[in-house]
Amino acid sequence: MKTYVYSLVALAVTISQLAGCGGSGGSSNSSAVVTTPPATVTPDPTWEAGVYKPQSQFIAKCETPRSGIDPFTGRAYPDTQGTAMDEKLWLRSWTNDTYLWYDEVDDNDPENFSVSAYFDQLRTNELTPSGTPKDNFHFSQDTAEYNELSQSGISSGFGFSWEFGSTTVPRELTVRYTEPGSPAALANVPRGAKVVSINGVDFVDDNTQQGVDAINDGLFPDDAGTTTSFGFELVDGTMLTVDITSDDISVTPVQNVKVLDTENGKLGYFQFNSFIVTAQEELIGAFDTFVEENVTELVMDLRYNGGGRLALASQLSYMVAGPSQTNNATFETLRFNDKNPTTNPVTGQTISPTPFYRNVIDYKEGVLTDTLLPSLSLTRLYVISTDATCSASEAVMNALRGIDVEVVQIGSTTCGKPYGFYPTDNCGETYFTIQFQGVNNKGFGDYADGFMPTATPSFDFELPGCEVEDDFTASLGDPNEGMLSAALEYAATGSCPEVVTSNGVADVKALRSNQSALGGEKLIPIDKPEKRKENFILHNKINQPVIKERK
Repeated sequence: MKTYVYSLVALAVTISQLAGCGGSGGSSNSSAVVTTPPATVTPDPTWEAGVYKPQSQFIAKCETPRSGIDPFTGRAYPDTQGTAMDEKLWLRSWTNDTYLWYDEVDDNDPENFSVSAYFDQLRTNELTPSGTPKDNFHFSQDTAEYNELSQSGISSGFGFSWEFGSTTVPRELTVRYTEPGSPAALANVPRGAKVVSINGVDFVDDNTQQGVDAINDGLFPDDAGTTTSFGFELVDGTMLTVDITSDDISVTPVQNVKVLDTENGKLGYFQFNSFIVTAQEELIGAFDTFVEENVTELVMDLRYNGGGRLALASQLSYMVAGPSQTNNATFETLRFNDKNPTTNPVTGQTISPTPFYRNVIDYKEGVLTDTLLPSLSLTRLYVISTDATCSASEAVMNALRGIDVEVVQIGSTTCGKPYGFYPTDNCGETYFTIQFQGVNNKGFGDYADGFMPTATPSFDFELPGCEVEDDFTASLGDPNEGMLSAALEYAATGSCPEVVTSNGVADVKALRSNQSALGGEKLIPIDKPEKRKENFILHNKINQPVIKERK
């Protein structure tokens, strides 16, 4: 849920008219002189290094103000006429107030940047212990588009979820799955299909700027109704060429809900792709099925889940663990920057732990209803993960471990994002900047390099489980698919299978190799989803100001 920060701006305009009158009497002459003072010109605000004025001086002062009613809030837009410098100075003060690592941000002169470029550099340049950037999760998105996807699960596109192996030649782009009912699904493009051409352009090897532009235009159309000709190589080596027209895609967060009979009893499986509002009803439906079928083991496939709403992550954790294990326990406590040890700098409220929500939530009103969620009361959970498993997905894993539910990890190391933010709109752009770190019921939240599966865990970020590569040769939810197969064997035997890969299993590390090592001519990269505005939901842990008890 976006967070608006409003300021009340009192504008007093006084127009004085001075009139001069002559003496009385019919024979006298009179004249009136009306003078209007010159219009007051407000000077453009200026930057002074190390001096941060209050956000309220710049909030909603826009170079191009919106007018009318915001359809998602029902209130008038707060925008007033301002300048690009107003927008940049608001970003600067907002960052200094709320950014988790505000003291690691360079105070560069905003005059040298556009608004978007200025925001891009308002982040830390420090590294994690493994040498990766500490903040890989800093981005913004058009507010209307963010609201459309986060509230309704609708975005424009073909319905593909892509696995980007390499964005430079030789490129590799593989279909992870297609959204049910989408143009991609209706075209019968299967998991594991590799792109070989886009509108006749060689996708793998074309290294011209013209070719790259054509590939990006074909892969990421701006509007629904755009037709792209795709050439695919399928898993069995055959070729598929199909024309697909983009459309408004309704995202289905929960897919492939199954109950499998095993020697140890009934095991539930579901693929969960995004913590968006529409997932609540689908998760409830899945867990209703698991409860009715007396499921005693559960595999949660989060391999492509980049995150979303923390309240929904809390609900999901409750549905796994049940009332007894979550009673009086904390799902997560937020830690803000050192300026705000006890107060949330975004909401102004005293920091209090987020509980395990056990009720259905009315997300539009931000209140708990009286309806209880279904729950399984499991003491062990199997989680399928990759480096695309991020943020709210990791929060579920961390929260359950905080109440001693055993989390067995099947797959590869998660993305490593114990951080989150309150999406904040200003002037029609919603900004996402790291504002808090989440810790579980035991106070642990240090997994900046991700959760890692291992046979012999030694650290809190290491989980029992198996390293397994993503298997694009089988459908998600198929018991023969590599990761699910490994989870089933671990559930049956308590250990990893001796062989978890085969010649048909995709080598994730090879897919993600550094193409710069090839040398030679400059390689021109194509775009990736996280750079595209319709794919905001990657790597998010989104909080909203408060979930209230319904009065």
